[in-house]
Amino acid sequence: MKRTWTIIGVSDVAGSFKWYQSLFGQAETPPGHDYFGQILDTDGTVLLYLHQWGAHEHPSLMSPDEASPGNGLLLFFRVDDYEMALKRARILVSRFEEEPHVNPNTQTWEFSLRDPDGYYVTISALSGPARRQPDIVERLNRASKKQIPISNTKQK
Repeated sequence: MKRTWTIIGVSDVAGSFKWYQSLFGQAETPPGHDYFGQILDTDGTVLLYLHQWGAHEHPSLMSPDEASPGNGLLLFFRVDDYEMALKRARILVSRFEEEPHVNPNTQTWEFSLRDPDGYYVTISALSGPARRQPDIVERLNRASKKQIPISNTKQK
């Protein structure tokens, strides 16, 4: 296997498309169809497919009423612009499911939020290990809420 193409059911393809483009810092473009859109990386790699609930009669994408959207699914994205993604996410949602922290398994910074359809989305820094001062969480939170740069943050 070369790649996984994750497809999620959404109620508003265009709205979800715009939300994910904003989260990933991508230029705003319309999805290819009103019932289906591909979120692509700069090299054309598919990051996520957004599929209108009930379109094409796929059994697991028929209706969000059959199960809670995202039940058993974690959308986990590794990004190379973590600090900017954190700032963009603060604009998109009023609260995080998990505030920025170092994941003890990956040793990278991450945070989690819900998308417009209720899917649990985790954004993780691509690079690791996280070797920053203990108070970095406070500085990251303060900086992202105020939209100020945090480049003055010292690393150990």
